[in-house]
Amino acid sequence: MANSILSATQVTREALRVLHQKLNFVGSIVRDYDDSFARKGGKIGDTLKVRLPNEYVVRTGAALATQDTNEQSVDFKIQTQKGVDLNFTSADLTLSLDDFSERVLEPAMSVLAAHIEADAMSMYKDVWQQVDNQGQKADFGKILQARKKLVDALAPLPDRTCNLNTQDNVDLVDALKGLFNPQEGVSKQYREGYMGRTAGFDFVENTLWPSHTRGDAAGYVCNTATGIASGSNTVTLSAGTGTIKQGDVFTIAGVFRVHPETKASTGQLQQFVATADGTTSVTVAPTPITSGARQNVSIASPGASKAVSVSGVSGVAHGVSLAYQKGAFAFGTADLVMPQGVDFAAREVFDGISMRIVRQYDINQDRLPTRVDVLYGYKTLRPQLACRLANN
Repeated sequence: MANSILSATQVTREALRVLHQKLNFVGSIVRDYDDSFARKGGKIGDTLKVRLPNEYVVRTGAALATQDTNEQSVDFKIQTQKGVDLNFTSADLTLSLDDFSERVLEPAMSVLAAHIEADAMSMYKDVWQQVDNQGQKADFGKILQARKKLVDALAPLPDRTCNLNTQDNVDLVDALKGLFNPQEGVSKQYREGYMGRTAGFDFVENTLWPSHTRGDAAGYVCNTATGIASGSNTVTLSAGTGTIKQGDVFTIAGVFRVHPETKASTGQLQQFVATADGTTSVTVAPTPITSGARQNVSIASPGASKAVSVSGVSGVAHGVSLAYQKGAFAFGTADLVMPQGVDFAAREVFDGISMRIVRQYDINQDRLPTRVDVLYGYKTLRPQLACRLANN
């Protein structure tokens, strides 16, 4: 039988297919901006401004009360390059595509996909909404609480995912298996450990979710009259000890979440997340805003010594899973420049993932070193459309 020589394009397309199948978090968030970068050389540069929805104040009465439109945006950067470096042999290039995929591409793309996915999963630290269940098994009631938080934040109903770490998936499948009939639509639960779809979420599991170790902060209080300034993302605390770590979620007594449209206090404490390690001065998200079209908090009886409650147990790690609507996060890749004067080079885009493969002959070592590269970025666009699940 004649040799079947693998071309650069064949290899690149197969590598993209394998990579794509392994990214279940990246694959379930916004990819709408890929086309902005996926052009020869990434002509727009490395940063794209993504416009956020406008918000307005409603007038009461007949008198005209015009207001300015204050558009806001976030910067979405494509700036991380990762790859896998290989040595192809002449024998490799005469294999069938299936053999080559299984022996060479599958392990290479698996590790690359894992690193890309793990990077993107660090966005959980941007999410301030959290259902606290530290030290306990995941249960369906906590999933419904997460769903309520998304509903209260006016998250669109389509494209909602509950992406579970493996222990949470085990606990939920075990707890709820008696509620399902082993029909085709739900039988994946028994075959693969997936929950399938329920409560408005597509349930998937991922081995890459990190745990979060809470900082050792204790005893902090806040003067909500002076320590919270509307429009400032810095909250001033006092009287406590230890560090509120980046990613720690906390509440402040008397600081309530408002309805995103009517701006009426919900009577529920606003959750904040620390965006950097801090003690008496903590940068937080969301930025507290006490009036106007973008108001998100209502402060009852502003004054000193309002208790600060940090979720979890000091210094103890807990599991992280994430419930989210697609629009909470974005991921994109850009086209890398194609070098000249090499043995072969190919660049392909599959479902928004742009990958470049370049091979050159090393005459000194009689080898064919090959590099596989992806240039990518990710951004939390609207963290209010996501909710962390803190279990175990």
